[in-house]
Amino acid sequence: MKLHVDAVMAGRNLFTGYGEGYVVVNGARYQTSVIVLPDKIIPWPVAGFDSLGEADFALLEQLAVDIVLLGAGETQRFLHPRLTQRLGERGIGLDVMNTPAACRTFNILLAEERRVAAALLW
Repeated sequence: MKLHVDAVMAGRNLFTGYGEGYVVVNGARYQTSVIVLPDKIIPWPVAGFDSLGEADFALLEQLAVDIVLLGAGETQRFLHPRLTQRLGERGIGLDVMNTPAACRTFNILLAEERRVAAALLW
């Protein structure tokens, strides 16, 4: 699916498309796990949802965001609370959804000028 870019969002990382096993940010295609912030993209060396560990979430704690959207792949999945406890203790919200929903939600929250990150898995 192709997403449309608003001129107001120029200069920020926006999801401009996605499909099975990939996302497109500002026209660049990514087929591996990544963390997308409004101003940068960070490779995220996570093999998939089932391999997530506490160290993966420790990186998310350091991003200076209010909310992290975890794109769990093609379907929504649920995490064990021990993995996300430290995010909550630091006042960082976490929403887990499928990756396409995380892309759409990221663009909406960014348009609202929220401090948001999308951590996407495939």
